[in-house]
Amino acid sequence: MIVKNEEATLPKCLGSVKNVVDEMVVLDTGSTDSTPQIAQKFGAKVHYFEWCNDFSAARNEALKYVTGDWIIVLDADETLTQKIVPHLKQAIHREEYLLINLLRHEVGAEQSPYSLVSRLFRNLPEIRFSRPYHALVDDSVSAILSQEPRWQVGYLDEVAILHTGYQKSAIAQQDKLTKAQAAMEEFLASHPNDPYACSKLGALYVETGKIVQGIKLLALGVAYCEKEYETLYELYYHLGIAYSRLQNHKNAIAHYDAAIKLPIYPILKLGAYNNLGNLLKASGDLNGAKTAYEITIKIDPSFAIGYYNLGMTLKELGLFKDAIIAYRKAIELNPKSAEANQNLGVLLLKLGYVQDSLMTFKKAIALHEQQNPEEAKRLRQGLEEMGLLR
Repeated sequence: MIVKNEEATLPKCLGSVKNVVDEMVVLDTGSTDSTPQIAQKFGAKVHYFEWCNDFSAARNEALKYVTGDWIIVLDADETLTQKIVPHLKQAIHREEYLLINLLRHEVGAEQSPYSLVSRLFRNLPEIRFSRPYHALVDDSVSAILSQEPRWQVGYLDEVAILHTGYQKSAIAQQDKLTKAQAAMEEFLASHPNDPYACSKLGALYVETGKIVQGIKLLALGVAYCEKEYETLYELYYHLGIAYSRLQNHKNAIAHYDAAIKLPIYPILKLGAYNNLGNLLKASGDLNGAKTAYEITIKIDPSFAIGYYNLGMTLKELGLFKDAIIAYRKAIELNPKSAEANQNLGVLLLKLGYVQDSLMTFKKAIALHEQQNPEEAKRLRQGLEEMGLLR
């Protein structure tokens, strides 16, 4: 790990690996809080490094202190799932694996909920991080694979890492985005046709409102991306987002279609299918939207928003009983969804289940009061006017 001022998240992170790994190496890059002391309390070996605005330099410094045969890399806002541990231990005994890709769940992310990360690899001197911001070992691994075909890259299909860094509160740190943009622009200046850099910087431009600039960069990445299918997916995916922001639904749909046709693991396509469903629904293609949402929940049966969106579409199609089933599944997976409870209440009332609908509306109001008091007030007033609440 490399860390700086992570006292709030570090205990949970280190706690998730403390009884799994043989050693914990933590490289502190200038903390002014109790991060180093917390790491030491968990038994980690703490080393220090002066930050030089280059994540790869810091990560490579951390590698110098590792003594084990295999390395797993985590950030402080990540935790290792306990379900994956037996699979990890089994995978690292496979002689052919040089690197094992892990599935990361982006907890609370508004867009793609899963990503594939190259975080588990052999401790070999040839494996090193590159790129100043989105530091990866992929470049060095590719070089080794081209010279020694006996090695393979593995993949574990269960979620291995939970990541909270893409939640709204974390992304809202504008200074963080500014630093990321500066580092990536510097890298792209010396690697102008790098598809991965085009993907990450292009997506950042779109996120920060520089949509036309983002589209140009993402399109450039597509032009230079050949068989790096995960990167190509990200390029098409973010082009879909960009054109959606411009209200150009035709181009957005075309890019999501291109993304989902790529030969990558289905779970990585979840965001594209969901966003495609939203666009098809908005353009009036309810059956197309229904199909897209059905694919999301087939890929990931725990995808609550997929069930919610499916419920909305089924309701518009007049399939009320099927919509109720979808809403109830969404609530089962995400009990704090005020919207799912509210929409379920509407359908129950429409079908004449007055008491059930009233109970569901009350749940919706209670949840809205925590999340959106104005909506709670509006819903309560509406029910009072209908004579359902007093």
